[in-house]
Amino acid sequence: MFKVPDYEINQRIAKLKKLMREKGIDAMFIVQRVDLFYFSGTAQNGCLYVPAEKEPLLFIRKYMPRAEKESSISQIIEIKSVKEIPGLIVKYHGKIAEVIGFELDVMPVNEFDFYKKLLLCEKYQDGSGLILSQRMIKSDWEIEQMKNTAAISHKVFDYIKKTIRPGISEMEFSGVYETYARKLGHAAKLRARNYQSELYNWHILSGANGGVVGMLDSPATGYGTSPANPCGGTDKLLCTGESIMIDLGTNINGYHIDETRMFAMDFMPEEAEKACRAVIDIHNAIIEKALPGTMLDTLYWHAVDMAEKMGYRDQFLGPNGYQVTFIGHGVGLEIVEPPFIAKGKKDRIKPGMVFALEPKMVFENRFSAGIESVFMVTGTGGKLLSTVPVDIFINH
Repeated sequence: MFKVPDYEINQRIAKLKKLMREKGIDAMFIVQRVDLFYFSGTAQNGCLYVPAEKEPLLFIRKYMPRAEKESSISQIIEIKSVKEIPGLIVKYHGKIAEVIGFELDVMPVNEFDFYKKLLLCEKYQDGSGLILSQRMIKSDWEIEQMKNTAAISHKVFDYIKKTIRPGISEMEFSGVYETYARKLGHAAKLRARNYQSELYNWHILSGANGGVVGMLDSPATGYGTSPANPCGGTDKLLCTGESIMIDLGTNINGYHIDETRMFAMDFMPEEAEKACRAVIDIHNAIIEKALPGTMLDTLYWHAVDMAEKMGYRDQFLGPNGYQVTFIGHGVGLEIVEPPFIAKGKKDRIKPGMVFALEPKMVFENRFSAGIESVFMVTGTGGKLLSTVPVDIFINH
């Protein structure tokens, strides 16, 4: 059974408490499933109450036996209704905290109003920033989980190289390699925090289908869409002599890897191959410059400057007038999470941050060119977690 180690949970709770005390939050009330998993080790139907000065209480509706096996929280309480929670907090801690933090970035207004009244909360704060800032820095154990996911993703891309063929539709081929990924343990679901995101595991955009204004990912909404189809592929048949972009999100035991590689059969048109080589050069330069202390938007502007000097100002990050303003996003328990390598982001890079770096170009109504790899920041700079070769794959 997959289990988050006790020491991981204990360290996370201790760090959260420290951040809460610094911000004047007496207790955090955590209900979002990813945050619940991060701090308790289980994603069962329940919620977690973390006081700044006392032990956390994990309330579980379903399913208690599994929660007891998965969670390292010492006090796990089975409930039939969330209305029992206030009385149980008083029973175990004597009183309910005065200032409570909630995940206001994702909690629906109706749910917030319900819990605020239930907990008799007159003072509250948005605690989501504390949670996200903590989750931005991955532990050694988390890095190992992401390496495991990267290894599975590598196997899937190897399978794609062996099985891609002309005459099969984008949609059908995506089903072929998704089935293979499922056999290797892919969870078949990608987690994202944005409430408007509807995520799926794959994009396959061939030839002119890649040259669509909306094909680029967005740090706010997760994956983009392909032409005439919100599921990342169409009934268009794959053909020889065209560029094919395949963007694959992989989720193993909750930890994500987000990667893109370019493919072609027999040959790739010279203009497309040149653009693909250009984004690889940008990709490699950004990882090289991802040193601790560097501002996030410094990397963004370096990428933009490189693209302009190469002659791709009007195609880089989207067609002219429709460019997105980021080239990378954090990745971990959610496939898109802070921090963002983006215009105006003045936060500085820190060791333990993990990014999905994705410099891409759109040649409107013609083709796309891009690459995406996951890298971590060490004390000395960027280091790839992705093991898929940083290259173009052309089957002859």
